[in-house]
Amino acid sequence: MVTIEKIREDMKKELEKDSDLHSVEVRADTLEEALADAGVQLDSNVKNLEYEVQEKGSAGMFGLAKKPWKIKVYMTAEAIEKQHKQQVAAGTATSADGTVAEEEKIIDKDGVFFVHYFGSDIYLKVLLPVGNGQPVALEEVMAAARRADTLSIEENDIKKFVASGTDGEYKSIGMFNHVQSADAVAVVDISSDDMLATVTVTPPAVSGAEISIEQFKKLLIDYNVSEPCISMEKITEFVDNPIYNVPFEMATARKAIDGADAYMDYKFETDNKKHRMKEDEKTGQINFKELNLIHNVVAGELLAVKIDAQRGQGGKTISGRYLEARNGKDIQIPLGKNVKLDADGHSVLAAVDGQVSLDNGKICVEPVITYEKGINAKTGNVSFVGNVIVNGNVEDGYDIKADGNIEINGGVGNCKITAGGFIFITQGVMGRDEGVLTAGKSIWAKFINSAKVDAGEHVLVTDSIMTSEVTAMKRIILRGKRAQITGGHLFATEEIAAKNLGNESGTETILEVGIDPKAKQRQAVLQAQQNALIKELEDVDLNINTLEMNKKNMRKLPIEKEEKLNELVERKNQIIEESDKINAELESINEHLRELKAIGKVKIEGTAHPGSIVYVRDVKDDVRTEVKAVTFYYEGGFVKRGKYEKPTVDDIEAPEGYSGM
Repeated sequence: MVTIEKIREDMKKELEKDSDLHSVEVRADTLEEALADAGVQLDSNVKNLEYEVQEKGSAGMFGLAKKPWKIKVYMTAEAIEKQHKQQVAAGTATSADGTVAEEEKIIDKDGVFFVHYFGSDIYLKVLLPVGNGQPVALEEVMAAARRADTLSIEENDIKKFVASGTDGEYKSIGMFNHVQSADAVAVVDISSDDMLATVTVTPPAVSGAEISIEQFKKLLIDYNVSEPCISMEKITEFVDNPIYNVPFEMATARKAIDGADAYMDYKFETDNKKHRMKEDEKTGQINFKELNLIHNVVAGELLAVKIDAQRGQGGKTISGRYLEARNGKDIQIPLGKNVKLDADGHSVLAAVDGQVSLDNGKICVEPVITYEKGINAKTGNVSFVGNVIVNGNVEDGYDIKADGNIEINGGVGNCKITAGGFIFITQGVMGRDEGVLTAGKSIWAKFINSAKVDAGEHVLVTDSIMTSEVTAMKRIILRGKRAQITGGHLFATEEIAAKNLGNESGTETILEVGIDPKAKQRQAVLQAQQNALIKELEDVDLNINTLEMNKKNMRKLPIEKEEKLNELVERKNQIIEESDKINAELESINEHLRELKAIGKVKIEGTAHPGSIVYVRDVKDDVRTEVKAVTFYYEGGFVKRGKYEKPTVDDIEAPEGYSGM
């Protein structure tokens, strides 16, 4: 329901807005010049102005009967409101009574007075003290007002003004014996470019008058100085504290301000020299392997924003002549590969995951990054959201992490290589017992030596796997002249295939198939935790029984012993609760392993040497004598040995465009 009070309130708000719409009347040869001139006077961009045509201009014919435009221009309410908000943010906004809107820190300041002689009168200006400043002394004012040529002074007025101030104005307090020929003389000088007006004043002689604020203003106007260019602040400064026989600036032209050119606000570092090495958060030391040379972005991420060109603000000479300003130049948004323009027409977004950079001035996102000379101290560690190609070796101690695939056309040392997709290594892996390879999909390599390998699908090797821990959620396949598995522990859900298993020295080599490797590893972790809890529970029970026996014999335990007993009972309950959770998870894993449909096979084309141990669905087959051309498989609760079956690799997926093996 709309009430009369609501209407009144709305009308009041509109009136308050309208009261801020400062307007000017402007004449110019063209409408554009008139608007530009108004923008200068209102100190506002032309786009924030509205106008009413009072007299329509005309260009005439052949320059004859030319008629100027006359318009009334004012700022919009929205522009006034925006300007006010900016002033509030800057701490310069004023309220209706002219005071600064934000609270200002009060600085102590003593009162000040000025006594000057204008016309035939003596004038006084008093500025009151601020904060704890000292007030003006009446005796000093009286002494300054009494000169040899003083005819009269109004002591009561002086007392009043000293007490209450003069509101920044000069007030008459008496008369003096004025000799007109002794008056101060002012000379106005206009600069040749019509941009500056200075006034040089010779001091008055005895009984001569000084020049007042109004006289300075009139003098400048008489010299054709435009009133908006006159600085009343400068004039007041001179009148309060005159500086004689020196040119004093009192009017300044408003210079034309060229509009800023359009530019791109980049949200990524465009200068590679500015990339910084990463500091350790705890120690503050620089990790020289983390060079941060890659700026990763994801699809849809904001890369840059175009900032539009600005219109120029015309100026005015001190005589009122309009000064043209250049508008800013526009630019084309530099769209490169794999980027797109947002619906706003100004924002550049990544179209794919990858590395963003400026390529010949254009914004590009590369889903593949290539290192032509390997990974080393010059490149540092690599972390990338796309695919990584390395043409060379990955040196010891340097890591690669990619959300996509990693292709290494060389060898890998003691490194951590992590890929969301595939990993391809044309040479081998020398892990030195610390190297780790992890892939969301399959891993290809020539050989794997003393490393830990974990693949979400397959592991395919052409030469050998030695003393390594290798896990594949599907198959581990070795195909080549050697195709040797020696030492280590290999897990695969479906099958493991190689030419030879173990060696003549009887090196222990363990293979497990027909199980979920992840579930199996989690099972081992949980069982270790459960064993530790059982051991702890035994110790806790023993201590509880001892304390309870002491309590029964003594009828009451000391306070510290009673507290210890309570702690042990509480810990026992926690152990039982933790153990129950572990048992529940173990049962779930065991059920999962029992239900696995993958039978699991180990296929050895050449020789399986003694010392090799094969598990098929948790059933063990310990190879004690050489076995040739054999397939280990599960049947009837036992591991059986059959004829060698050739592994199938045609169904193993490799990503499109793989350039390796």
